[in-house]
Amino acid sequence: MGTGCFISTGRSLDEAIERVKLAETLGYESVYMTHIAGRESLTVLTAYAMATSRIRLGTGVVPIYTRTPATMAQTAATIDDLSGGRFTLGLGVSHRPVVEAWHGQTIDHPVAEMREYTTIVRAILRGENPPAEGEKWRSSFHLMGLDPRPALPIYIAALSPAMLRLAGEIGDGVLLWLCNPSYIRDVVVPEVCKGRERAGLTLDGFDIVPAVPTALTDDPEAAFATMRRDLLTYFGLPFYRAMIERSGFGADIEAYDAAVGEVEAMQAAISDAFLQELTAVGDSAQVQAGLDRYRAAGASTPCVGPIAKTDFDATLRAGIGV
Repeated sequence: MGTGCFISTGRSLDEAIERVKLAETLGYESVYMTHIAGRESLTVLTAYAMATSRIRLGTGVVPIYTRTPATMAQTAATIDDLSGGRFTLGLGVSHRPVVEAWHGQTIDHPVAEMREYTTIVRAILRGENPPAEGEKWRSSFHLMGLDPRPALPIYIAALSPAMLRLAGEIGDGVLLWLCNPSYIRDVVVPEVCKGRERAGLTLDGFDIVPAVPTALTDDPEAAFATMRRDLLTYFGLPFYRAMIERSGFGADIEAYDAAVGEVEAMQAAISDAFLQELTAVGDSAQVQAGLDRYRAAGASTPCVGPIAKTDFDATLRAGIGV
């Protein structure tokens, strides 16, 4: 709980490691690494672990279809061991273009498959026998020469109400992207609470972790222009489109669809209102106010995320109030 950040490697692993060390010095509670087509996130987090001593380290997130549950559990346990118990395993379904085109796998029943996968990983980390009745994955794997890690947190990436309920039921936290404060207040918190109730639990100790695009800048419009370019892909993905509509910005989706094929018009369809609600951009006070909006909506650990072409080191300082 507190304030986190997302630090990926960009073009330089060395610079990223120095930035993580800065985040730890500034007092950030956690750092997350996205899992895209660049440097592999779990390997990078191992490097982050070896360069730090306090800050928590998490994946934000690894798609479950990229490796077996046994491999995921083994890797997570190893990083947790190396880091002195500082690792958080963030799992997600991802999207069909990634799962099918990059990895040759299929998303068939995402909520059921996330439940099955997480249950196997959790059993292995606890030193228990994995369930034998899996539909998509089966495993008899047990850790050897490495103590179980029953306290290792598993966070689940979620957008839809059904996945949010699952995260509440079987996860230790939920990871969010493009979920603005209104969506967190009106959809995320109520649905997560339903999942917690299924498990006989309260919201106490459950971590709600939104990624917040953040920039300390005297030119917010330039930051918004960058965001419009970077968000085009998400406005075309079904899971995100449904969530954006639920969050009250169906008009943005309609304008985007009407502009398909005209890149500038597609970017313009992403409204100032959407970006102002989503981001924490401006001077130090505006950055803090943006993060506080997320906290007021129910986020326990808003995470400062970079906006391209802005000074991220300065933004990290502003995000923690330094």
